Amino acid sequence: MESIAWVTDSTAILDDKLASRDDIFTIPMSVILDGKEFTDGIDLTAGELFHRLKTLNEPPKTSQPSVGAFKTLYEKLYHDYDQVISILVSSKLSGTIDSSQQASKLLNKPVVTIDSKILSFPQSALIKKGIALAGKGTSIPEIKSTLEKIRDSSETYVLVGSLEQLHRSGRMSSAKYLFGSMLNIKPIISIVDGALEVKDKARSGKKAKEKIFDYFRASYRKYGMREAWLLYGHEPYVALQWMKELQTEFTEVAFSCFPLGAVIGVHAGEHTIGISWYNQSL
Repeated sequence: MESIAWVTDSTAILDDKLASRDDIFTIPMSVILDGKEFTDGIDLTAGELFHRLKTLNEPPKTSQPSVGAFKTLYEKLYHDYDQVISILVSSKLSGTIDSSQQASKLLNKPVVTIDSKILSFPQSALIKKGIALAGKGTSIPEIKSTLEKIRDSSETYVLVGSLEQLHRSGRMSSAKYLFGSMLNIKPIISIVDGALEVKDKARSGKKAKEKIFDYFRASYRKYGMREAWLLYGHEPYVALQWMKELQTEFTEVAFSCFPLGAVIGVHAGEHTIGISWYNQSL
């Protein structure tokens, strides 16, 4: 059986099981705060980011890993592994996929790069599935095809914690930002084919939550998914409350909570809360 190195970026949140493996490698993204560059997850945590956001003079920025960083990592991995599979943050949210693909072209051995079209733990869930498939002897092309089918069944709904940060980072137009701010509208953001879209609007956080729960109910009736993840910006309290409510109603679904991390926090804000799942079974 061929040995496989699994690569992801720092927007993916690894649980304890994944973090303990020695065949998973994370390439960090960068956050620029008032002209100073920090390495995500190494010298900047999400908590530190949200503390610093309150005193910044300039809008924060994020930066994808360079082609050179990917090339260096891939060259090192091919000394120890037969294959490299990279499962990375959505190409419509970051240029990380492009950096990986360019680096792959510079190598003698190709890297299988998969656009997760998602972020945070749902991205890591694809890695888990890929590892499980590889353990059964599934071929690399079959692994890629299966993961892409699962990926395309995803649903994600988010209440963004800060419209201002989303606007300042270029992820929301001025018109939508002003409309939402002036009317105190709570836009429900969905991730569709890897891109952010406004799914719906509500007059309060409570009403927005109920709409999101209704989306989950509809998908559960149709697909009967067995796993879902609550995603939050910084404080987990609201996510834990959502999870408690959902567990009461959906007793056969395994719910868990994961942070979005510093890079996503730059754009979404610390009070962001959402839920994500795959309609096709993992």
